[in-house]
Amino acid sequence: MAFDSFRDFLAALERAGELLRITQPLATELEITELADREMKKPGGGKALLIEQPTVNGVISPFPVAINTLGSHKRMAMSLGVETVDAAAAELGALMRAKPPTGFKETLRLLGTALDLRHAKPKLVKSGPCQEVIHKFAVPPTRTISWPPAPPISNLQSLISAPAPQTPDPRPQTHASPTLLNLPVLRCWPLDGGRFLTLPCVVTRDPDTGDRNLGMYRIQIYDDRTTGMHWQLQKVAARHGRRYYETGTRMPVSIFLGGDPVFTFAATAPLPDGLDEFLLAGYLRKKSVELVKCQTNDLEVPANSDIVIEGYIDPLEPLRDEGPFGDHTGYYTLPEPYPVFHVTAITHRKDAIYPATIVGIPPMEDFYIGGASVKLFLPIFKMNFPEIVDIALPAEGVFHNLVFVSIKKTYPMQAYKIMHGLWGMGQMMFTKYLIVVDADVNVHNTSEVLFHLCANTDPQRDSLFTKGPSDVLDHATTEIATGSKLGIDATKKLPGESFNRPWPPLIKMDEVTRKKIDALFGHKP
Repeated sequence: MAFDSFRDFLAALERAGELLRITQPLATELEITELADREMKKPGGGKALLIEQPTVNGVISPFPVAINTLGSHKRMAMSLGVETVDAAAAELGALMRAKPPTGFKETLRLLGTALDLRHAKPKLVKSGPCQEVIHKFAVPPTRTISWPPAPPISNLQSLISAPAPQTPDPRPQTHASPTLLNLPVLRCWPLDGGRFLTLPCVVTRDPDTGDRNLGMYRIQIYDDRTTGMHWQLQKVAARHGRRYYETGTRMPVSIFLGGDPVFTFAATAPLPDGLDEFLLAGYLRKKSVELVKCQTNDLEVPANSDIVIEGYIDPLEPLRDEGPFGDHTGYYTLPEPYPVFHVTAITHRKDAIYPATIVGIPPMEDFYIGGASVKLFLPIFKMNFPEIVDIALPAEGVFHNLVFVSIKKTYPMQAYKIMHGLWGMGQMMFTKYLIVVDADVNVHNTSEVLFHLCANTDPQRDSLFTKGPSDVLDHATTEIATGSKLGIDATKKLPGESFNRPWPPLIKMDEVTRKKIDALFGHKP
């Protein structure tokens, strides 16, 4: 099901009893975060929240704030137009199995073909609701700016004891003249370096191939026309940026918020470099994404977006410190230099709603988004590793830190094959701890996985240490973006795996007794 607007999606959530309206004013500085965090920590992810009167520096914004809209399994499925995410995964898996690939590269080509088959190709239209209100800014000529160096941060305690840096915000301007300072952008946590866009869909284009990329990178507001652009060095947009830096030409960038919620999911999905995320969006919504050309650059954004921020990055300009930011790791990421994004236009719907999320100590809304990605792309993993039964990313692992994998094990050292294979696939390279269990273990039950981990392993024999790329947000690595990884084989050991003793059976009641007690007293309590 395709949603014509973000407002339509919120209406569907409300009809389903999945939305709470908050009518009293709430500050975008910390207060919305505190309420949303409490809601996200409820069993099952709580409800979506629509803050009808968000305040920016005490002034009510004309743009309501929606948060936690994807923060449950049900709402995540609704955003994709399906009863369950498993249903969408099964459909994609069946489509790809129509022509089994012979290798990983062919799998990626087949994925692109599969997405292209079903209403997927985006189409360009002349205008759209996202440009009902247009405000352009003057574009200065190319120049070099020297920012004053940020004060050194010797340790975390000095950061905590220091007052959080803030950008002085003027009162919001009129609805017809939006700037970055009067959008209801959240300052999420007390030590954050400022306000951050937390659900921005960032559009860039490869200057060599013309391939489009849709990603999601946090955006720190510096002033009314500039922001930080926190694309990490392994991201596709960062690769695009490096090419512009090599040529010294300005890089067009556009950011959009809202529209069909499937755009948010597509921006976070682990698609291979060069495969257009709007293909995935069109496939999932079963309707081509209508794109409209931006007003001040040559990029395209969805016509039904709520808010669009157009601009550029100047490679001749020095990087600027971005952060601190209360991140999905549960810790603050400290300031690091990133490119500066200059705004050339802001356009929006007349009835725009500002979508936001928060990240922090799990569970949070992003747990459900990440879980949906794993389910949707599990058939692709299985095509390359047919022994895989299931994969889970527990909330406590904040995505990359911890991955559970169950396999149908048929030969010695098979668990290690899976470890090496997964560490070589896309964003799985960031996984710090990878635990492999047998097929009968439910990887979505952390207690069950930990039981088999403790019972089935000898730490020295069953552990594998290796090195590789790390998430730049991981504060524990000795050097940024590089670190070590640990794989643990928690499967039943076979001959040839340095195990020379009989393997004992797992305690289990016989079926006759179990069925008799079921008949007498019902199913298990």
